[in-house]
Amino acid sequence: MRGLERALGRAALAAALLLAGCDEPVPAAGAAAPGHADVLARPASAPLPARFGVGRPASPSEIAALDIDVGPDGVGLPPGSGTVDAGAAVYAARCASCHGVQGEGTPAGDRLVPDPEAPGFPDAEGLEDGTRAIGSYWPWATTLFDYVRRSMPQDRPGTLTDPEVYAVTAWILWRNGLVEEDAVIDASSLPAVMMPARDRFVPDDRLTANRVK
Repeated sequence: MRGLERALGRAALAAALLLAGCDEPVPAAGAAAPGHADVLARPASAPLPARFGVGRPASPSEIAALDIDVGPDGVGLPPGSGTVDAGAAVYAARCASCHGVQGEGTPAGDRLVPDPEAPGFPDAEGLEDGTRAIGSYWPWATTLFDYVRRSMPQDRPGTLTDPEVYAVTAWILWRNGLVEEDAVIDASSLPAVMMPARDRFVPDDRLTANRVK
């Protein structure tokens, strides 16, 4: 136990020194960085600095790489398009290993299409055995594109091109019975896809929303 206490004490001291060092602003070019003595001499009651000298402002290109959200109305969707046939090939190569050959799900990935034995909206009256799948639970089709583009495949997120994302989105929507097999999905057609669960969700502004459908 004493050995553990000593180890914890050393870890706490190291953390305190690290945090104290973070309080120091970044030295100007050519200036010497503060030494250990300067850090240790800093009184515990010293006010926090205006900035900690860690990191730097993000560049416009770095912000643009992350600012890719897509709204329910399709704002943010990029140029390009995809078909169900093209999506079948993308899905087989990049998605099926986790989500199943037909989107039925596996232990490694969620079900993408409703369970035929429980096709309804989950937890709705009389449909307690509904499935939280894309076709039965998601309110907006544009969310599918947004999520796939930024988060899938799980082992290499962000590696699909925009046309590939449109294509796999088309295939998944087709598997859910929401578009025809000859559908072309793009920035115009995707927001127009009516999801069965759309009217089961209400806007929540954190102020006046107090309903759950």
